[in-house]
Amino acid sequence: MKRIPLFCLPLLIAGCSTASEVQPLSSTPEDPINRARVEGFVFQPERVDATDARVAELQVPEGFTIEKYAEDMGKPRMLAVRDDGTVYVTRREGDIYMLKDADGDGRADSQEKIFEMKNIHGLALRGDELYMMAVNEIMKTSLRADGKFGPIDTIAKEFPEGGQHNNRTIAFGPDGMLYASVGSTCNACKETNDENATMVRMNADGSERKIFAKGLRNTIGFDWHPETGAFYGLDHGIDWLGDDAQREELNLLEDGKHYGWPYIYEDGEYNPADEPDEGFAAFEKKVTSPVLTYTAHSAPLDLIFYRGDQFPAEYRNDAIVTLRGSWNRSEPSGYKIVRITFDDNGQPTGFEDFATGWLRNKDQQQMGRLVGLAEMPDGSLLATDDTNGIIYRIAYGTRSR
Repeated sequence: MKRIPLFCLPLLIAGCSTASEVQPLSSTPEDPINRARVEGFVFQPERVDATDARVAELQVPEGFTIEKYAEDMGKPRMLAVRDDGTVYVTRREGDIYMLKDADGDGRADSQEKIFEMKNIHGLALRGDELYMMAVNEIMKTSLRADGKFGPIDTIAKEFPEGGQHNNRTIAFGPDGMLYASVGSTCNACKETNDENATMVRMNADGSERKIFAKGLRNTIGFDWHPETGAFYGLDHGIDWLGDDAQREELNLLEDGKHYGWPYIYEDGEYNPADEPDEGFAAFEKKVTSPVLTYTAHSAPLDLIFYRGDQFPAEYRNDAIVTLRGSWNRSEPSGYKIVRITFDDNGQPTGFEDFATGWLRNKDQQQMGRLVGLAEMPDGSLLATDDTNGIIYRIAYGTRSR
């Protein structure tokens, strides 16, 4: 597929530059920004089918296997797994499927649609209660013995519209509170609803809802370190700042902190298209910088800490991340699963590849865009691909069949 420079984007004064060029920015309100220009690209590798032969060519570390847990799933997104191994998955089609592996061979034997709702996306399990989030509301249901839903109650509503980012995610923290990621409505703008571009926290019944953290463009993947309890999320960077900016941000999320969007990104870089009312220098003093960054436009979708004991011991308490992949970078990034390593003190130390090979033919083709993650009771991992309709199972040791 041909790489297309979509446009030269005049941000403040008309003009055009070479790809990814940004004019120097002022660092103080007294020396105002005059102009900044970038050139944008649109390039998505051509999709090819995830045939068994191609899946066999995916790369995972020595001792691991990756196989299809389920296929023909349409556009699967986020996952939740019950203690008995029952798998729940949301789909872009606006529904939830229940999957079961009755014979324990590492592949789903049944796929059944059990719920329909437009834009249903985030899932969180607390015991036998399943919480579900669409754009404007969070619901919960008690799971029956057969895995199907009991009565459904709405516990929180009137969340703001999603705009560009309506894929909401939820999870319970170690404090027993329910957290919801509410993305921005836009690439970069001043929001009119305070809850957009935030992480929201509430009780399990939806009461005492408050904004926990701000300045988060779209933090779909988040989780808590199993030992330290530290709260980490991967935020999507701003588009149209060039091939290598904005890098994706791993943030240590803390109550009351602001993480910069849409004005400040990475480690103190200024977004040339949007200036805060008080000026960049004053606003920067309020901003918490990321603890790590990763290749721009990789599009991190889910992040979970590995808590199981099937993988080698060095994987325990590290984070696993799906990268759905770029669409606006001249050379594609993402389209794989990575691991964030943490030291013995619970501090993140870096990113490394974990499962790769979805980019093919010198990066001109892709056979999957990874989205949701979940850990199975046996310690294996599931990962969804919402373009080829696959749910993958990654295991360590003997092959599933």
